Amino acid sequence: MAAATAFLLTGAYVHADAATAQSDSSSTSATAAVSTAAVSDVVTAANTFLDTLSTSQKSKVLLSLTEANATAWSNLPCGSSCRVGIQFSTLSSTQLAAAKAVVQAATGTGSGTGYDQVSKILAADDYLGQKAGGYGSGNYYLAFLGTPSTSGTWQLHFGGHHLAVNLTYADGQVEGTTPYFVGVEPSSWTSNGTTYAPLSGMRNAMLAMLGGLSSSQLAQAKLSTSYSDVLLGPGKDGQFPTAKQGLAVSGLSSAQQALVLAAITPWVNVADDTTAASVLTTYRSELAGTYVSYSGSSALSSQGDYVRIDGPGVWIEFICQNGVVYSGVHYHTVYRDHTTDYGGEFSF
Repeated sequence: MAAATAFLLTGAYVHADAATAQSDSSSTSATAAVSTAAVSDVVTAANTFLDTLSTSQKSKVLLSLTEANATAWSNLPCGSSCRVGIQFSTLSSTQLAAAKAVVQAATGTGSGTGYDQVSKILAADDYLGQKAGGYGSGNYYLAFLGTPSTSGTWQLHFGGHHLAVNLTYADGQVEGTTPYFVGVEPSSWTSNGTTYAPLSGMRNAMLAMLGGLSSSQLAQAKLSTSYSDVLLGPGKDGQFPTAKQGLAVSGLSSAQQALVLAAITPWVNVADDTTAASVLTTYRSELAGTYVSYSGSSALSSQGDYVRIDGPGVWIEFICQNGVVYSGVHYHTVYRDHTTDYGGEFSF
């Protein structure tokens, strides 16, 4: 592995500098067993999908795990010009159901997170498509970079407008759960009597974290820079700031630290439940080296309102932007990891 600085401890995903995170031996063994089974389920779903495809279709799905392929994602509705894989709109209903089953097996089962959030982002793009061309759930692409297996290294690469899912596997374990980009426009809408707000859980968790800070702490967390979008979006791999900015979580009360961890959780839950729990344990152990910052207003309601969580591993950004198709704000957010983006397979 070219640049990995993370490792797997009896099936649990941890950073090398967090190897002291404590867990009893029985729970660790259980995590390992479930994690292996979860990856096996993803591989089974992937092979089921591949079995529905023609030879030419398989050639679009099964690609090499290269830096060029792995980093080919965007938050824009730019189709195949910025993505690799097979386009959803070219699949039959049977093939499409099998493709979605792969993504569902690989992602979390929570409400408003994981696959539930992914499916709502696709629905949001269909809603955009009712008013403007170039949008829709058919403009999403799925690829396997490397051969799906419980041995060897490969990546599940899925995305489209406002979505990029990159889950990397090595020898039957989850090696990396980032980058994960997700956005939504409009921020909420109602269809057939049901209201959708796919990123409300993320925004509300960040609001609670910022709302738990005192005025003096907010002053320390305030950034002097203004932002119009996330800093580490597509094409910005490895470009983490050299110095952390804002308010050190180490100086916060236990209740405030709990709000920071709760704010991290919705992003971590993109991965399968067992992996997400393990990653969150790692980030909990790294809170002492984590910083919180924001720009604009802490209300997260207007253009340029921005919040960041930056730790030894975790990197999360959330920003409000003015709508492009619909009036009002829409959201962009990215979740990265300093050491395990793309499973740590590439040096940037």
